[in-house]
Amino acid sequence: MPKDEKKPVSKLATQIAEYAEADGVVFPPLVLQALHEKLQNLRLEPPEVKRVVHDVAARFGRARVDPHESVGIIAAQSIGEPGTQMTLRTFHYAGVAEMNVTLGLPRLIELVDARRVPSTPMMTVYVERKHRTDRAAVEKIALQIEVSTIPDVAAIGTVVEDLKVVITPQLSLMHSRGVKRGDIERALQEGIDPRKFKVADGAGSGESRPFEIFLAEAPAPAPGKAKKEEPDEDMPFKRLLAASEAAKAIRIKGLTGIQRALIKKEKDEYVIYTEGSNLEDVLEIEGVDGDRTTTNSIFEIYKVFGIEAARAALIQETSRTLAEQGLTVDIRHLMLVADVMTNEGDIRAIGRHGISGKKTSVLARAAFEITAAHLLRAAITGEADELKGVAENIIVGQPITLGTGAVNLVYRPTVAPKTPPQAVEPPAPIEAADEDEPLVPEG
Repeated sequence: MPKDEKKPVSKLATQIAEYAEADGVVFPPLVLQALHEKLQNLRLEPPEVKRVVHDVAARFGRARVDPHESVGIIAAQSIGEPGTQMTLRTFHYAGVAEMNVTLGLPRLIELVDARRVPSTPMMTVYVERKHRTDRAAVEKIALQIEVSTIPDVAAIGTVVEDLKVVITPQLSLMHSRGVKRGDIERALQEGIDPRKFKVADGAGSGESRPFEIFLAEAPAPAPGKAKKEEPDEDMPFKRLLAASEAAKAIRIKGLTGIQRALIKKEKDEYVIYTEGSNLEDVLEIEGVDGDRTTTNSIFEIYKVFGIEAARAALIQETSRTLAEQGLTVDIRHLMLVADVMTNEGDIRAIGRHGISGKKTSVLARAAFEITAAHLLRAAITGEADELKGVAENIIVGQPITLGTGAVNLVYRPTVAPKTPPQAVEPPAPIEAADEDEPLVPEG
């Protein structure tokens, strides 16, 4: 495969970089690329380009974080305060009235708690370009995804007199689900325990011919041994009920974990929304667009695509959850939270079982939750606290190492230059006074 050739740097990009450097700013590549695309379309003169770059550099400088800024506390406050205005209910998914999805504060909580299974797992499945406008092809893909059980395509009844369960296939339901009688028979043979039940064909013919499930014969007691009284669960009626319940739970086709699949027209293509999630198996279905298909289960994304994809999904899900409530939070706060949750290669919760419970400071852990247990364990193991964080310095009454507390000022007074000593004239000799002259002048 030939290597991608680097595009030559345009004259406009060079001008932008030079003007920004004159203002003491170095733009990140994405900012430089976006600014280049905007200015290229406007076709401005060099003085106008210089003025635009100067304004962008000024705004970029104001958006940068000051050195030693307490970004963690600001991010926590910026996400926590809007969280008090979020709703607590589960809403219908926008545009799909038949499907519920958790929104608002409960969704935000399960994201930062790193729940392995969301309360309402769902997937958005996109199809390949050749199938996007073909509803019939999309329906075939949806039928491969959606789970079809025995009650979805057949009527289940119990004949108490004969101690049997009768399963009657319904042709209309079978046609809508794309299921044939042979599929039902195979599922029954695989799902029914042959040691307890027997499956046989009922009276009739064709695709609607029923199936009958009988109780297996109990083994006869050995000669000379009295027959023990059978427990309640071994009674025929109890076993017949167990056979009926087992038949209802048998899966004929579809993917495990996905109960329903709904098709919705969005713009110029059909999209499949699923109730339940199974990302790994959905991506293996032919016709599914793996580049755009996604799920609201962060751990499934982590399992299939890795930790970087899980970080991006965390940012996207938290941002969308807040935006659906009409709340605007700077994405850099959400990026910081996602970075902290994923920077060790695994998804960690923000709580005592995750980040807050694994702080290196004993006092910081004790200040969060279970104070006595943390202090006792630290005392037994001889753990030391170096007092480098915020909470532990506040506890002991020291300035925190953030903001102005992270800077040490040293005062060095200016010393005056030394001057060479000057010669001092000796004092004039004191003349001796006459005896008749008084020592004190007369007044």
